Amino acid sequence: MVPTQQHLLHVPGTATPGTPSSIHHIKNDDVGYNSFTFAGKAAQASRVEDRIRANGFVPDALVKTETEWFYNALGLDESYFKLESVETVADHIESLYGAKVQAHAAHQDYLEIKLEKETENGAVFIYTSPPGVSVTDGPQYEQLIDSKYLDHSTPSPSGTAWRLESYRAAGNVSSTSSVAQQLRCYFVSKCSFANPVPPPSAAAGKDEEAPSTVDIKTVADKVFLEKATENTLEIYQNVMDEALKRMGPVVTAYEVDGTRERRVVIAYKQGGTKAFFSALSDLYHSYSFYSTRKYVETFQNGITIISLYLLPLSGPPIEANVLQIIKEASLIYVLPTNPLFTTTSQLTVQEAAYAYSGWIFAQHFLNRLGPAYSALKAILNDQDAQHQTVLSDIRARFRGETFTRASILETLQQYPEIIRLLYISFAMNHYYSVYTPNQLMPTLSYARLKTGAVLNDEELAATIKKTVTNKHDQQILESFITFNKAILKTNFFTPTKVAISFRLDPSFLPKEEYPIPAYGLFLVVGDEFRGFHLRMKDVARGGIRIVQSRNRENYSINQRNLFDENYGLASTQALKNKDIPEGGSKGVILPDIGANARVVFEKYVDSIIDLLLPGHSPGIKEQVVDLYKKEEILFFGPDEGTADMMDWAATHARNRGAPWWKSFSTGKTASTHGGIPHDAFGMTSLSVRGYTTGIYRMLGLKEEEVTKVQTGGPDGDLGSNEILLSKDKTIAIIDGSGTIHDPNGLDRGELIRLAKARKMISNFDASKLSKDGYRVLVDDRDLKLPSGEIVADGTDFRNGAHFRYKADILVPCGGRPESVNITNVSRLWDSEGVTNFKYIVEGANLFVTQPARLALEKKGIILFRDSSANKGGVTSSSLEVLAGMSLNDAEFLDLMTSVNGEGFSDFYLKYTRNIQQIISANATAEFNTIWREHEQSKRPYTLISDELSQSLIKLQNDLEESNLYDNEKMRRAVMARAIPRALVEQVGLDVILERLPHIYAHSIFSSYVASRYIYTHGLGASLVDFYSFLTTLQ
Repeated sequence: MVPTQQHLLHVPGTATPGTPSSIHHIKNDDVGYNSFTFAGKAAQASRVEDRIRANGFVPDALVKTETEWFYNALGLDESYFKLESVETVADHIESLYGAKVQAHAAHQDYLEIKLEKETENGAVFIYTSPPGVSVTDGPQYEQLIDSKYLDHSTPSPSGTAWRLESYRAAGNVSSTSSVAQQLRCYFVSKCSFANPVPPPSAAAGKDEEAPSTVDIKTVADKVFLEKATENTLEIYQNVMDEALKRMGPVVTAYEVDGTRERRVVIAYKQGGTKAFFSALSDLYHSYSFYSTRKYVETFQNGITIISLYLLPLSGPPIEANVLQIIKEASLIYVLPTNPLFTTTSQLTVQEAAYAYSGWIFAQHFLNRLGPAYSALKAILNDQDAQHQTVLSDIRARFRGETFTRASILETLQQYPEIIRLLYISFAMNHYYSVYTPNQLMPTLSYARLKTGAVLNDEELAATIKKTVTNKHDQQILESFITFNKAILKTNFFTPTKVAISFRLDPSFLPKEEYPIPAYGLFLVVGDEFRGFHLRMKDVARGGIRIVQSRNRENYSINQRNLFDENYGLASTQALKNKDIPEGGSKGVILPDIGANARVVFEKYVDSIIDLLLPGHSPGIKEQVVDLYKKEEILFFGPDEGTADMMDWAATHARNRGAPWWKSFSTGKTASTHGGIPHDAFGMTSLSVRGYTTGIYRMLGLKEEEVTKVQTGGPDGDLGSNEILLSKDKTIAIIDGSGTIHDPNGLDRGELIRLAKARKMISNFDASKLSKDGYRVLVDDRDLKLPSGEIVADGTDFRNGAHFRYKADILVPCGGRPESVNITNVSRLWDSEGVTNFKYIVEGANLFVTQPARLALEKKGIILFRDSSANKGGVTSSSLEVLAGMSLNDAEFLDLMTSVNGEGFSDFYLKYTRNIQQIISANATAEFNTIWREHEQSKRPYTLISDELSQSLIKLQNDLEESNLYDNEKMRRAVMARAIPRALVEQVGLDVILERLPHIYAHSIFSSYVASRYIYTHGLGASLVDFYSFLTTLQ
């Protein structure tokens, strides 16, 4: 009998017509899986009996009764007898008998059984399991099955797929025990699929374009197809189809008519979670259910399905508890190993998930510096490099030693009642308060909201202060009040999700630590990762970075610095985005060690999209409580570890129904997704070149005579294009493979060959080096240089090579952030104070720290920092976004892609040329402005660059707040100039203005006016100058 109604996942709080119920009905004659009958059972039992007698351990008079009891009274599934040999069954019966004797001798009324066997093709685990209890001191077989089999179950050629059948034996182990004791059996077996050729996998981290439906019989295991009833096949087909359409789990429940049994079926994409099977046991145990049977099926198309056959411990099943199990399975999927939800914890799944999220928040945002730090900062000179270094060291120490992850967790575990009060405060804002009571199911969460005290912030603070005497613990718990107040919207109560996301108001950030106000902050919490997205204004763009950790110590450092890195990158991005519509933003993701970076990226993106799109799918993606009350659009770009994930982000946004999918991510594949690759068109390098050639032009230098050291090799975007566009005498290049140097100049033809092939200097033809030239690769040891110097370690040599050489100019096109900082900057000049370089153009982001920049300029070096020199890429990405929003879907696919392989359209080529021209013009304009200001004031180029960026940002913000955009004549004149000519000619200005979101169009207008005004009139221009400038625009 098929389910009588279509239902997915129900959330208490959703209006449900008729009687509150979200349980399907199945006739009681449907067993789900057909029982296996072992025809040779009686004959095997006879041979087992003979074997036991021959062994002599069990008294002869008891052999027959013990064997019959094992075969018939325990209620073991006959699969066990089919799988095991006579010898193994005999061993198990003898083990059980021995356990009985031992328990009798020790006067114990509890009989503990542990039987296990693992082979290459599967495993059998049998142990004593009291119903409805998660045993903490037992063998933990479910955790073992998760970690050893199910977490890694995959039908891919390089992996192994597993299926699981688990049964609770019907009979009691001991008739004299005061505790209900039954044997729980687990049978793990290697899958043997019916179809040897699998379809594309939809597993997490795989193809977004995998089929949205597939016949289950073509992707299933042979044993499953033999055992599953027709009704089970239909149920599994339905949940599989749903699981293929989304990232999160599909959870359904069924009532077997005329019985107390409830069945829960869960489908999800493989690789999307870990330790899920064992965590589900803790979930249904917490609602007084136990399982009679459990199945886990792995399918070839990347879907896993779990079935739980549940019974209440006593009395009839409480339907509200069944609903709560369905609902909270989603949170278990997101956080299966939550240390705050255990068999001994006093928190529900929802309370524990909230506490876990608050735990992450507290780790990053507890104010660990305090008034002493603020007082010290006020005394010290923020323009003094040494003072800033001292402050930085003190800040790092305070943050590392005051509140540790472990100490925060210990506090949360110590005060469950306080956590419960904080959760109620959170839920009343984001779950309960927007619905009327008669719309709520009477679930445990609802009951707690109804019976628990609802305290305001002041009352919560007073309760914490009264309950908690330890100042350390008090601060931790009070940070949850800050957390609750900052939350503007969350997907916490969204039925289907893959991570928990929060949109936070960042005004809680202390100004002493974060002086530039942020506009919007997202916190994303998952089982194997955490992440942030920070933007400095409403319309903002920046890359998403994955921060990988080499080891546990490195992870701790990355975790401690994660938000500060995010803030620093977003702030720097804001300076770099000075003359484009978007302000600065940045996303950072910290995976746990060993986590799949692609999977955590996908979860991060999907959970943020949950908060950007209104939910329209009951039981899947429902409306969230939105205290922000404004539409938000984010723009993601590639950064460390995510360059190959931008296509997926755009495709997924499209599949989620986002109207802005074309502009959601930049750096996409040109042919299929309409991206504009920076490397192919030299976008970033054109901006850097604007500064290098600007220096040569101002100083009357011939580029061919200029000597250069370059970090970042011919394999990278910046490095390769710097080689291809330049004409200088490059004497050294440092890249990931090592260092190459020739005082007579590296052979330019060979460098061009490598740059076109995008290969590292390890591929440089060494025969083209002069007698004084050399190459040191990172793996080299004890290498002798032409000078006779011995290089002990090639990696150490590479890491310090930028301090080693002297040349006219240093152009960093790659390398780690802070490669030159205040502690090592003195290595860039000799004992007599003569600097290694005359000029530095910082193409690589954050290669030189701010104090080091000022120290270098003090020594007479002409230095242009990253936020000025390295802005070509962001300009290109901004205009890629503009194309995505100005073209409709059909136009975009026709004009911006070349799916048919016939090459790019004339429009695409014209548009990219327009972008190149804009980048070069902006770079030259900003260079001339900085140079002119320096000539007049003699202030450091670095500070002028910063002041220029800040002035542009401020003027742009002021213009966005003004009504100047409402002047139609002015608006049309400016937009016609600001939008690339090719786009205006193709679409028409009126159509573009109609299609662009108002706030984005306003930002284009404001950024164009601000940048052109300041580049023309300089930093000291007057209001009269501005009025005169406006007249020229009209």
